[in-house]
Amino acid sequence: MTISDPWPAPHARGPVDAVVTLPGSKSLTNRALLLAAIADGPSVVRRALRSRDSLLMAQALTALGSRVDTSGEDWEVTPAEIIEPEPQHRAFSATIDVGLAGTVMRFVPPVAALHDGLVAFDGDEHMRQRPVGRILDALRSLGVCVHGQGLPFAIDGTGSVPGGVVTIDASESSQFVSALLLAGARYDAGVDVRHDGKPVPSLPHIEMTVAMLREHGVEVDDAEPNRWVVHPGPVKAVDHLIEPDLSNAGPFLGLAAVTGGTVTVRDWPRQTTQPGDALRDLLQQMGCHVELTADGLSVTGPDELRGIDADLHDVGELTPVLAALCALATTPSHLRGIAHIRGHETDRLAALATELTGLGADVTEHQDGLEIRPARLSGGLFHTYADHRMAHAGVVLGAAVDGVLVENVETTAKTFTDFAPFWASLFAASIH
Repeated sequence: MTISDPWPAPHARGPVDAVVTLPGSKSLTNRALLLAAIADGPSVVRRALRSRDSLLMAQALTALGSRVDTSGEDWEVTPAEIIEPEPQHRAFSATIDVGLAGTVMRFVPPVAALHDGLVAFDGDEHMRQRPVGRILDALRSLGVCVHGQGLPFAIDGTGSVPGGVVTIDASESSQFVSALLLAGARYDAGVDVRHDGKPVPSLPHIEMTVAMLREHGVEVDDAEPNRWVVHPGPVKAVDHLIEPDLSNAGPFLGLAAVTGGTVTVRDWPRQTTQPGDALRDLLQQMGCHVELTADGLSVTGPDELRGIDADLHDVGELTPVLAALCALATTPSHLRGIAHIRGHETDRLAALATELTGLGADVTEHQDGLEIRPARLSGGLFHTYADHRMAHAGVVLGAAVDGVLVENVETTAKTFTDFAPFWASLFAASIH
């Protein structure tokens, strides 16, 4: 199908019933790829997410000397040290494109520091607004030579990192902590990360990192709040089977919620560290019927959506779709605890307040959240700010409101290739 810009979001004229199989988790894929690249042998990342973010991670690790075969559904990774056991010559240099991928911009520099040579980082213009300075300062305190305070920057590695204790304010992003933990076992003294600041957002993502490190045989002590100790040692080569991306389930389950239909996301895990699993409880609070079966997670929308009062501090990435649902609810909502999403792909709170208001929503923007009251919405242009989650919010609104035009819907390729045609295919006889 032709993807115009802006894209007329499909509008449902009745309940949408569908069963969907989602691509793999970006968070799990990129962590698995990075750990595979610093492991003690080759491994396979099965059902890896094929998207811009994950391909950028594969390209970054390839630039650092690893071999990442992305030709099939299962990606084979051979670490650089297996390919070239002898230390690289000082002439080694690489340039890494982070695109719009926070995991590449933040996770790869601590690994690049283990290489003997200069590694330069840059990315899309939007990415230059996202915070990375605290990671770079942390690496400096651990003995790494870093040039710059933000994109573009460079890591001048010597082949090893002393490691040790580092104090960091991770209140802007949990990725600051995960980045140091993922590479920490390969540092001479390991790494002892101590958070000092407001509460760390998206803690489930750090729990995901810790769980994956332990799967690789890495010793991690997280018994003390706001402190994570990774002991030095080998990273065991382990094959990973990637779960579906549960955060990407948001718009699809939201489609059931706004049309009164039923959408089933196949292969929903019964136990997971993904923050997207919180959708089960949140949608139930909004009046949806939610059932986890052997087939997957099924959500059936209610006759009328209820608003919610929810602290989304740990699951901030779900905010855009939830805000869209709240704008369509029959009672007021308050989404809070999410000041940190101002530093995501865009200032998501400001963007949501602007775009929802532009369609007629009654929204009050607070420093750490949004208040949304019932209002009659109408069609119009919904800007995405090169943010895939904003595009997800726009298409959910379009399913319920005729005439919504989503600008740059193709930004969804960040985590879901060909999202727009896949989304349109779910409507079948239910669109006009």
